[in-house]
Amino acid sequence: MKPIQLISPVDGSVWLERQPLSREDAFAAAARAKAAQKAWAARPLEERIALVKAGVAKLMDIKDTLVEELAWQMGRPTRFGGEWGGVNDRTNYMSDIAAETLAPKMVEDSDRFTRYLAREAVGVVFIIAPWNYPYLTTINTLAPALIAGNTVVLKHASQTLKVGERLAEAFHAAGVPEDVFQNVVLDHATTEALIGARAFNFINFTGSVGGGAAIEKAAAGTFTGTGLELGGKDPGYVRHDADLDAAVDSLMDGAMYNAGQCCCGIERVYVHASLYDAFVEKAVAWVNALKLGNPFDQGSTLGPMANKRFAATVRSQIAEAVAAGAKALIDPANFPADDGGAYLAPQILVNVDHSMRVMMEESFGPVVGIMKVSGDDEAIKLMNDSPYGLTASIWTADADAAAEIGAQIETGTIFMNRCDYLDPALCWTGCKDTGRGGSLSFLGFYSVTRPKSYHLKKVTK
Repeated sequence: MKPIQLISPVDGSVWLERQPLSREDAFAAAARAKAAQKAWAARPLEERIALVKAGVAKLMDIKDTLVEELAWQMGRPTRFGGEWGGVNDRTNYMSDIAAETLAPKMVEDSDRFTRYLAREAVGVVFIIAPWNYPYLTTINTLAPALIAGNTVVLKHASQTLKVGERLAEAFHAAGVPEDVFQNVVLDHATTEALIGARAFNFINFTGSVGGGAAIEKAAAGTFTGTGLELGGKDPGYVRHDADLDAAVDSLMDGAMYNAGQCCCGIERVYVHASLYDAFVEKAVAWVNALKLGNPFDQGSTLGPMANKRFAATVRSQIAEAVAAGAKALIDPANFPADDGGAYLAPQILVNVDHSMRVMMEESFGPVVGIMKVSGDDEAIKLMNDSPYGLTASIWTADADAAAEIGAQIETGTIFMNRCDYLDPALCWTGCKDTGRGGSLSFLGFYSVTRPKSYHLKKVTK
C-alpha cells in the first residue's frame, strides 16, 4: 500500500509520511470503537465533559509547537497564532448546553403514564476533517460527539496528518480511552469500504462537492447519517448606506486571510454603484499592503497556499477571467515571493460577470471578484446565482433591510456588518451544493444523537 505524504507548502519538502491502515486493521479499529461505545455512554455526562475539556487543555499546553506545525503543514503565518480561541469557545459552549440539550423532554409523568423523549448517542461517529482549519473543524464535531456518548474515529486530511495525531495524543493523555477516540490514516478505497459496510453510525465530512458525492455513494443503502459541508462561494453585498471603511477592511480580510482558504471566506463582492469606485480603490490599497512570504517570517501577512495544485486552480481561474475581459487590479510584481507554485500573489478582479469560473466555482484562494450593482434586487439575484449556499454578508446601517434581504438569499448564515465567522450558539449549516446537516448550537448535538421515545404505562387497564 502506497504511503501518504504530507508535502509542506513552505519549501515543497516531504514533511511527514504515514502508511495507511490495511483493510483488516481499519475494520478492526472500527470494531474497537463500536465495542467501546456503550461503556463510554454509560459514564456520567459530567465526566465525559470533563475529559473532553481536559483533552483540549492538553492541546493548549503545547500550542506554540502546534502553531509551528500548522505553518509547515498548511502555510498559515505563525504571527496569527493557532485556532485556540475558537477551539476553547466552541468546546466550552457545547459543554455548557449539553445537560439541557440532552436531557429527556417529559410529555407526561402521572400515576398512569410516564412518557418522554430522550436523546441517545448514535454510536460510532466518523470524522473526515479538512486541512484549512484543522483543529477548529474537527472540534466542531469531536466535542459534541464525545460529550453525547459516542465513540469517534478521526481521519484527517493528508495535508494535516500531524493534527489528527496531536488531537489523539492530547485526548488520550487527558484520560479519554484509546478506543473511544482513534485517529486513523486511510486511503480512499478503505474509507469507502468502511462506509459501505456500515462500520459507522454517522459520518461528518468537510471538503469538496466531489468528496461529499463519493461519501453519499459509498453510504447508499446503509442509511448511515451524514453531515456534509462541501464548500462555498460566499458573497458580500455593500449597500448604499454601508460604512465603507468597515466594509473594505472586513471583506478584504475575509477574502485574503489564510490565503483565502476559509470555508466561509469572501469570494465575490457586489457593491452599490454609489460606493463602487471608492470601494474598489480602498480594496486595492488594502490588498497591496499585504506581504506574501515565508510563514515563519513575522512580517508575512500572507503565506503560501497549502499545496501548489490549489494555487494552480486559482491561477487558472484568474487567467481565464482576464482572457474573457476581466481586469486584474493587483500587480503581481508587488509580491515578489510569488514563485508560480504554492506562493501566490493576491488578486482583485473587476469587469467580471457570472460567465466566469472565478465568480461561480469555488476558488479557495486569495482572489476576489467585485461587481457593481444598482440595488438590492440585483444584488439578491446575483448572490443567489450560485450552486453554493454557506454564508452571505450584508453591509448596511439598516438591520431591518438586512433581515429582509437575508430572507431572500439561499444560504445557511446571514451576516450583517461582519463575515467569515462562526458563532457556536448558531448552527453552522448550508444549502444547495454546500451540503446538508449542521454542527454547533444545540442542533449540533442532534446530529450526533437520535431521538428515542419512552411510553411507560404504569397500569394494566
